[in-house]
Amino acid sequence: MSAQYSTSQQAMINVLESHVGAELRGDLETTMETMTGNPHLHNVPTMVGGYGYQGVKSFYSNHLVGKFFPPDVEMKRVSLTVGDAQIVEELIISFTHTTVIDWMLPGLRPTGKKAKVGFVVIVGIKDEKITHEHIYWDQACVLVQLGLLDAMGLPVCGAESAERIMNPMLPTRSDFKLP
Repeated sequence: MSAQYSTSQQAMINVLESHVGAELRGDLETTMETMTGNPHLHNVPTMVGGYGYQGVKSFYSNHLVGKFFPPDVEMKRVSLTVGDAQIVEELIISFTHTTVIDWMLPGLRPTGKKAKVGFVVIVGIKDEKITHEHIYWDQACVLVQLGLLDAMGLPVCGAESAERIMNPMLPTRSDFKLP
């Protein structure tokens, strides 16, 4: 059964999907057309993003649009919550780290390793334009999977975190014995 959205909520979803589609296609102009005149973008774990139209456009142009993820990226929506002025999307993103991903892994060369991670994207929308994006993910989970952080003895994990989002019957961390 699919969710029922109001006309205005569906318009918000359409703006978000147009925005993300343009990012993935490498279409900077369409990406920016979906945004207000004074947007901001904040990737919370890395503090990478932009403020104001030119700041966001510069960030997109130099670090994201057309450079979003490696070619094998898979995005799976887990949930979508639509309010009156904001969308919250939960998704799982899987990829092989074969290219530089400035916005997510600034300063890190490709490792060639696979990663699967849960994301939460909060998108503000006003007058059918995006006002802001706040993007959250567990950076330690990514670094463990890429071999850049040793999880031994630390309260962090790898792909199993994202896998448990999709299958809540998998064991929780309390089921593991830490060293």
